Amino acid sequence: MGLCFPCPGESAPPSPDLEEKRAKLAEAAERRQKEAASRGILDVQSVEKKRKRKEEIERQMATSGPPPEGGLRWTVS
Repeated sequence: MGLCFPCPGESAPPSPDLEEKRAKLAEAAERRQKEAASRGILDVQSVEKKRKRKEEIERQMATSGPPPEGGLRWTVS
């Protein structure tokens, strides 16, 4: 009991190729990251759209530079 050795005459099962094993581990890691990122979110696609839109707006703000002089004017009546 406890240790299991292959029967005499049987060869040990072939071990997976190192590249194949690495690819499977990478796929599993990506799957875990996706699951962790979407945990608690009901509509993942809408959250992704909002995030991309926010990044787009931030990128536009960064490239446009500071607003011109006298851009907003406040008046008190």
